[in-house]
Amino acid sequence: MARHAGVSQATVSLVLGDKWTGRVSPRTVEAVRTAARELGYRPNLAARSLRLGRTRTALLVVPALTTEFFARVYTGATRVAAEGGFGVVLYPSPEGVGPARDPFDSARASLDGVIASSMAADALAAVRGGGLPLVMLDSAPDDKVAAATVNLDIADGMRQTAEHLLGLGHRRIAHVAAGVDTWTFRVRARALAATVGAVPGATVHTETAPLTVDEGHRAAERALTRPGPRPTALVCDDDILAAGACKAARRLGLRVPDDVSVTGFDDLALATAVDPELTTVRLPAEAVGAAGMRALMAVLDGETAHSDTTLPVELVPRGSSGPPPRQAPSGDGCPPA
Repeated sequence: MARHAGVSQATVSLVLGDKWTGRVSPRTVEAVRTAARELGYRPNLAARSLRLGRTRTALLVVPALTTEFFARVYTGATRVAAEGGFGVVLYPSPEGVGPARDPFDSARASLDGVIASSMAADALAAVRGGGLPLVMLDSAPDDKVAAATVNLDIADGMRQTAEHLLGLGHRRIAHVAAGVDTWTFRVRARALAATVGAVPGATVHTETAPLTVDEGHRAAERALTRPGPRPTALVCDDDILAAGACKAARRLGLRVPDDVSVTGFDDLALATAVDPELTTVRLPAEAVGAAGMRALMAVLDGETAHSDTTLPVELVPRGSSGPPPRQAPSGDGCPPA
């Protein structure tokens, strides 16, 4: 390869080992890489791993594969990993958001680092073993155990949702909240309460539910039939709960959005499968996974200072939200005759 590129063997070694910066000109680097392509060179990753003391493998831990959100995170992480010669092993923790078990006899011997999404850092103690570098996604940014965090601007997403509904004229809002005690859902609840609470006369009532369509249905039904004035909008912590809320409204004879508006969070494929299509907050899951993998690779390259990345989110208004009914009924929560 050195003869083909017209350079020394040492130069080839520097370029293929990604140690050329400041030592080899960009023109020479391109010449070496062109020679490698023309000669069909492929690095021996096993030998490189032995030499560097690395497995070039990262573990992505998620609480469960209940939605496509985590599949998208994985897709983003693997894309960046492949560019850097890394592999990613996906591990849906059997314990959900609780303490994750080590899926290997020794994670320390099998992995270079861990990326975890939507969990608390202390739940990763067994997986991290002897102190593997940890990058947290969609998790508390002030957790000092993590070498880096990548978060979505969840609070802004909920603020956008609340401001959208308040701007349409809604003042009685029910929060169909996920019954999962994690940072991301606590942030949603706080942001919704703060935004609605800043508007005189606006109120929020909360019904909690596990993350399933059926439980979202039950929680929304409770919100819509409880004594007192009926809410004119249901703000759901994710699209799965929102699908259940739409189902509850229909079962009660209510029209979405004429009688009650419904919003979700995530922008899953489900959001455009329901009718009317769901107003929801779009979360760039692939970008989260990609940023998480970049952060881990940076840590492995010696950038040890804690870093926190926050990615923007976007409200996507669709047919499930509209102005409140002119005279929303009160009393037993039944629809008007």
